[in-house]
Formats: sequence, C-alpha cells, structure tokens
Amino acid sequence: MSRFLFTSESVTEGHPDKVCDAISDAIVDHLLSQDKESHVACETLATNGLVVVSGEIRSNGNVDVEGIVKDTLVNIGYTDEAYGMDSANVEVKAILHEQSLEIAQGVDAENMSEQGAGDQGLMFGFACRETPELMPLPIQMAQRLTERLTMLRKENVLTWLRPDGKSQVTVEYDGYSPTRVTKVVIATQHQDMINRYGSEKRELEFVKKEVIEHVILPILEQYGVPYEKDFIVNGTGRFVYGGPAADTGLTGRKIIVDTYGGYAPHGGGAFSGKDPSKVDRSATYMARYIAKNVVAAELSERCEVQLSYSIGVAEPTSFYVRTLGTGTLSDEKLTTLCRKVFPIRPGEIVDHLDLKRPRYYPTAAYGHFGREDENFTWEKTDMVDALRSNGQ
Repeated sequence: MSRFLFTSESVTEGHPDKVCDAISDAIVDHLLSQDKESHVACETLATNGLVVVSGEIRSNGNVDVEGIVKDTLVNIGYTDEAYGMDSANVEVKAILHEQSLEIAQGVDAENMSEQGAGDQGLMFGFACRETPELMPLPIQMAQRLTERLTMLRKENVLTWLRPDGKSQVTVEYDGYSPTRVTKVVIATQHQDMINRYGSEKRELEFVKKEVIEHVILPILEQYGVPYEKDFIVNGTGRFVYGGPAADTGLTGRKIIVDTYGGYAPHGGGAFSGKDPSKVDRSATYMARYIAKNVVAAELSERCEVQLSYSIGVAEPTSFYVRTLGTGTLSDEKLTTLCRKVFPIRPGEIVDHLDLKRPRYYPTAAYGHFGREDENFTWEKTDMVDALRSNGQ
C-alpha cells in the first residue's frame, strides 16, 4: 500500500469559534437541567466587545443568556480586553424565539420509538485501531496538544499563555499504519513580552522553546510514535492580539475539529447548541458508538458508519456499516448485525445513550470523540459482547 502524509488540526477553547460553541452548549445544558424535554437550536456570534445569541427554543425552563455568556467567558479566560474580550464589559444581545410548531409536530411522539427526526440529514461515525481511544492518530494528537495548552495556562504553569490557540499534526502513513509524525504546528496567543526580551525575535525564541518543552514533546512521547523535530511555533512571529476581538467567531464552524479531523467523512451538520432531538448531534454520536464497538469487538480494524434521516420520520432512510476491507464479516452481514444490535431511531438513540441530561458544555472543545468521560456515553464499548454473540 502507498505512503502518504495526512494532517489534522485542533483549536483551543479560547478560539473564537469554540467560544461560540461553548456558549451555545452552556445554554443547552442550562435548559436541559430544568426541563429534559427542552428543544434548543441556539447559535452564537462573538466579535469585538459583542456576543449575539439567536435561535429557537421550546422549554419550560428559563435562561439568563447574559449571565451564561459572561460565566462562560470567565471560565474560558476572557476577563480582560487585552486578551480579546472582557467578560465584565461585553455587550450581549439575545434574539430567541419559539421553535416552529410544524417542526414540533414531527418530533413529538408519545411512543419513544415513533419520535421523528428533528431534521433531514446524513451522519457518519468512525473508529480505527491507530490509538487506544480508537481514533485516527492525527486528530487525537492535535486535540491533546490544544488541551495541554489550556491546562498549562489555567494551572499557571505557563503564566504568559492566553486563551486563543491552534495545533496541527502531520502523520506519515504506510497504508493504514502511522509510521511517524513529520510536523507539529502550534499557534498560541501570549502576553506581550517585548519589554522583557527586547525584541520580537527573542520573544519568539522564548515562546518556541517553552511550547516545545512543555506542550509538544510531552504529547509526542505519550503516544510513542517516532517523530521528526520539525516544529513550527507561531509561524507569523507573534500572536498577542487574539480572541473574538481579532477574529469573529460563530457556532458550528469547527465541525471537522469536532469529529475526525478530516480523516473520515462528515455529513456537514454541527453539534453545539442543539438538543439531542437533533439527529445532527444524537445520530452522529450513535454512529461513532456503533463504529467504536465494532472495532473494539475485533470485527474489524477500521469501521465507518452512515445514517440518514428525513424530518419527522423515525426510521432512517439509510444505514450502512463498512470496514474498508478489514472486517471479519462482509459489510453486508455486519450492517445486518448492527441493525439488529443497535437502536437507530431518534428516540431510541436518545434513550440508549441517555442524552437528555446536561453534558454538552464539555464537548464544545477538544473533540466529541476519543475522550474518557463517563458523560460521553457514546464512547463506551458496552455492546462488544452483544456483537460477538449475535455475530457467531
């Protein structure tokens, strides 16, 4: 099989788009904590000194949008205009209205199994054996790099770090096997340190040395894959001006970061700001759950799952499972097996994965998949025995 390079990226929770994802998901969690039947489709825009929250809500709960916005900004670290936004002085506009009654009549049902999909669309899930988390290596490493940047900032290990940042990881493959990491890129916002170091060049030398030592090398060594010491840190030379003041953010603009880093197909639907009746979110979680359990059950080395739905209809319009030539069963037999073992109607998905409880704010950064957290129920491999017993 051929050799090739593949690259994935991640962004920190302080990236403007992720700030918006976090605010939208915080609103979802707040409403679900009061009314588990809340229906929410919430979009956020963040720019210089302004946050706009809009969307459709049907809930018995109440939401203090301004309070949630400001609390979220504080949690991320935007507490000073010099960082890119000041939580205390930000202007917040909320433009929320009731969910369409025509949509509501399609998704409401007394019988859970008859609950229709909240919209039409197609969703993908994926798993492979490249990492212990059964994720592609490039995106998994990229996520852990940005997560570590934030951890070191919040724990005051690197006190000069600021909230905004990105990572990028390039991996060389021989067929399906990752052989080495060829390049790591980090762009991280930082304190203005010109007065301390005397020049931009010396400031950059300091930032690069610290990021390589405290961020890049620990993650590379954690995964144990050979790597080249070809690191780019703050390729423009300086990154002081960041956050929403420098780059307007929007909910749902980091869907590839949220999933598989481009390594597997994506249906196009975003997750954040949506309650679990929206199959963009819940069915994508189920697709990952199916794929991960198939690989964990050793029925394949790699697994891709697709689901699709029509608005207001419970039964999927299509479903397939394929193993890209790595399965112990044919793709046709594996699809039949998974259809028997896994619930794939929207109401059944929500019930099986217990998705009506607040849990979505933590998903807003560092990936919805490949993370060990008891609230990430779609990451469990608790269907392995059912697959093995039914597949014999």
